[in-house]
Amino acid sequence: MMKSKKKNPAEFSLSQNDVLAMFKEARRPMKIDDLLRMGNISKRWKRGLELRLEELKDQGRILRLRGGAWGLAEQLKMITGTLEVQRSGVGFVLPEDRKRNDVFVAPHDFGGAMHGDKVVVALLPGRQQGKNQEGRIVRILERAHETLTCKVVRKLGGEGGYLCRPSDPRLKISLMVNTDVLDGKPAKGELLVVRPEEMVEDGLWSAVALESLGNEESADVQERLVKLNNDIPTVFPPSALEQAASLPALPAQEDFADRVDLRHMSFVTIDGETAKDFDDAVYVEAQGDGFRLWVAIADVSHYVPVDSPLDREAQERANSYYFPQSVEPMFPEALSNGLCSLNPRVPRLAMVAETYFYSNGSYGKSKFYPAVIESKARLTYEQVHKALEEKDADTRLVLDPVLPMLETAEDLARQLRAQRMQRGSLDFDLPEAGVKFNIYGEPVDITRRVRHFSHQIIEEFMIAANEAVARFLTERGENFLYRSHPDPDGEKLLGLFRTLQRTDMAEHVPMDPTPEALQHVLRVAAGTDQEFIVNRLALRTMMQAVYTPEHEGHFGLASDCYCHFTSPIRRYADLVVHRALKHALKVPGYGPNPGPGQLSGIADHLNARERKGMEAEREILKRLTVLFLRDKVGTRYTGIINGVTDFGFWVELEEVMAEGLVRVSTINDDYYGYLPERQELIGERTGRRFRLGQRVLLWLTEVNLNRLEVNFALREEGE
Repeated sequence: MMKSKKKNPAEFSLSQNDVLAMFKEARRPMKIDDLLRMGNISKRWKRGLELRLEELKDQGRILRLRGGAWGLAEQLKMITGTLEVQRSGVGFVLPEDRKRNDVFVAPHDFGGAMHGDKVVVALLPGRQQGKNQEGRIVRILERAHETLTCKVVRKLGGEGGYLCRPSDPRLKISLMVNTDVLDGKPAKGELLVVRPEEMVEDGLWSAVALESLGNEESADVQERLVKLNNDIPTVFPPSALEQAASLPALPAQEDFADRVDLRHMSFVTIDGETAKDFDDAVYVEAQGDGFRLWVAIADVSHYVPVDSPLDREAQERANSYYFPQSVEPMFPEALSNGLCSLNPRVPRLAMVAETYFYSNGSYGKSKFYPAVIESKARLTYEQVHKALEEKDADTRLVLDPVLPMLETAEDLARQLRAQRMQRGSLDFDLPEAGVKFNIYGEPVDITRRVRHFSHQIIEEFMIAANEAVARFLTERGENFLYRSHPDPDGEKLLGLFRTLQRTDMAEHVPMDPTPEALQHVLRVAAGTDQEFIVNRLALRTMMQAVYTPEHEGHFGLASDCYCHFTSPIRRYADLVVHRALKHALKVPGYGPNPGPGQLSGIADHLNARERKGMEAEREILKRLTVLFLRDKVGTRYTGIINGVTDFGFWVELEEVMAEGLVRVSTINDDYYGYLPERQELIGERTGRRFRLGQRVLLWLTEVNLNRLEVNFALREEGE
């Protein structure tokens, strides 16, 4: 390959291609000395060779391996996936191939990649982190963010601009930001939207400021920040807005052709007090020895043709995104709050699922058809609760025209729920946080949202309609998107049962950890002191529900056939199902449906966007919690332990819907060891224990908005 004569550095320059050719010829990793011998190169060329290797490493074409060896990237196993950075700073690449395990990546092997980037990771031979293969990122295929949000730390000297740190604590970098485009000089603590330019050195980037969001202590600014961090779309493209503007304010008379006219029926909507987009309206009658339920769902597909600007934008958004102070809808407001919302006392186009149920709540026959309806009342959960459960006379008087129907609806819903529980459906009923704001938009309380049976009436009816549609489409052989919830992971389930067998639930925990046994344990724990710990632990064994064209069943609902049909205003998957239903009913203009391959691509995108929405929801709640608690350091609280690790335990507060961490380093009465199989910390000398579900007294000691941390210390009784 190369001449045997020793190369004189004055007359010879080793090219990158020469180095790559040596690796290809050797067909194995090599050290510097191996390369020198193989190429018969003078040791005086060692530094030049090192520089060439570094250049090739920066290009992702070779990799530095353990023990000083170098390897050709194309000959090493490489995987494409998404980098997910933990709060601790380490990362995992989540492979596109779901059958593969995540790949551990140390911070020094990120190769300039950031959280959320699509990357190529090379597996490093012989290197493991626990169960995970270790890797090094060799190529960035797609940036998760073209822009970042960051907080101003201080002014740099001279013309250096401002030193900023990303608002996302998972991005462990600093930025030197040019702010010439901004009006005025940014203040310390101001949040900026910036575009990274290039990596100046490891962990330091140059960037250009694009806009200022304002001061980080504003709840409104934090909400905008979370939307940017999670790529939540906030502006509709002109083409989608133009299409929305071209639609009528009310359905035209010709739209009623070939539809069942149900405007005479007393449909009602039941939603939260602040809701503006009404997907579903319901009506129930007692008939013979059972019930007949009509579930009318807004006929969005009538106004949104496949591949139209509105359709393309809705598919890209995948969902509506709900925040404590705002909503980013899947469709423009002209549709989501207007033409496609089942507002009271106006005609609306709908797809109807009409189902007969026997008196015990078991399914009879269903039929489906396009219809026109007119909701008779826009009700709230609180109203229905007061009328049906509290028997409030004033509320019952107001609802008198629809009260008999609501009482029948309650009877049917209780039967449907009993049927669902009997077949093994899970019901964790975990509390949800509700943030209250003052007139200045500042969070003043974080409470547990109250759930009444009025919520469950609608939930039971929607589940019933979703199942009926899924069964019908499956029997007809249609291609559509199922909502699948896989059985729990076997190893996680085994770990859960071993933990529960060391608690007060031991006598009720079967030896064989099956999904059916888990359902039994949850039913036994319901209403007992052990419900908290069992629910929290069981939830961690659950797989995430997903959209898929495959018929796989829904473990959580104990349903063998399930889809999402009831919310096409705010979920694109439901719109796909509506089109499949119209094709099955032979409604003119619908079909053929997308094939399994195309549906798989749509499902992957919807699942990814759903995860984004969940991450955004968790992040804004965490940020608002930190804002709410910032002026409460030193306040006494009571908490329930909901997670234990070797460095401390997490607590949920009883006084407000918030959580934080108690670090072992702050407990100074003993040395504490961690027992992972029991999910406990135990004192070596005192035997003092901290375990899941335990009630503890606390001081709030630290709140940090940069790290999104809330820290507590233990408080003794009477302290």
